[in-house]
Amino acid sequence: MNYFLISVSNKNNLELCLKYAMTGFTNSINGVWTFLEIDKGDYISFLYGAKAFNLYKVKEKIAIKNAEDIPPWPKVTFSMSGNTYYFPFRLLLEPIRRFEESLVRAEFSYVAENLLLRGGYRKTHFQADQTTLQSVSQMGQIYNQNIDNFKYSNYELFYPKFTEKKELIKIPEVFLFQELILQNVVKNYLEKNKNLEKILKSFKINEELKNLEILSEKALPQGHIDLLIKESIPIGKSNKIVIEIKKNKATKKDVDQLYGYTQELMGECLLGILIAKNFSKELINYAKNKNLGLISYDINLELDKNCYCFEEIIKNFSLICL
Repeated sequence: MNYFLISVSNKNNLELCLKYAMTGFTNSINGVWTFLEIDKGDYISFLYGAKAFNLYKVKEKIAIKNAEDIPPWPKVTFSMSGNTYYFPFRLLLEPIRRFEESLVRAEFSYVAENLLLRGGYRKTHFQADQTTLQSVSQMGQIYNQNIDNFKYSNYELFYPKFTEKKELIKIPEVFLFQELILQNVVKNYLEKNKNLEKILKSFKINEELKNLEILSEKALPQGHIDLLIKESIPIGKSNKIVIEIKKNKATKKDVDQLYGYTQELMGECLLGILIAKNFSKELINYAKNKNLGLISYDINLELDKNCYCFEEIIKNFSLICL
């Protein structure tokens, strides 16, 4: 189970989220990315005005067709781009605890650091670690208020799909397969069927890490790590593994970027791993001289010809350690 803080754009939308115990994500690549990353059984809180609101458990995920005018949230137009968005991707939530807490609290330091290094929200969601979830599970009071259940039985639902063929794109039902979605695929793959354990064993470091959690997009002063693997209960030393993911062929710049992240973690990074479609022989030697791990990925589907749902991509996804 994972814990996320969901950014809410304005107070009115926050009140609607609280009223219906539901959150929605826009018809954008960031919206579908967030919808795919958060699973049924995960926990979320709302994030607005540098405060965290309530603790919920995700009980259902739905994507609604033709959701432009479906309540409760109105469409939103961004002034800088002029683009208008609506909310087809939704999570139905079970309220667990009621609270309104400032992110200044030490318990939210993991998320607060991400916010500070990003210079503000500018992101649909932030994943917090298990320590944060344990803390918020003791905040406030047990939720005992009534909520207005959103009835979606009259609406047609769909599963978002992905393709590399631009002619097949039909947002929000079919998106271009981008690096953000590949990050979701890799994370989902590593979390299941002991795949992470197999990867670490191939790099001969599986015995050094216990009770691991995989966190998305950790901010550092140098940039943003795609995936961070860490011990959920570190003792004495907080061992970590950094993963950088590239959709296409890896470059020397990618290796240097990853190496910089490993050095910035000041002796607590056991390994940096670069995942990409393929690598040149020269780059393999260059990366191994920096003690970095390299993994190529494969998706046994014709993404350049057809579109596929997330579950199909996961089933046909594989990683190969070099």
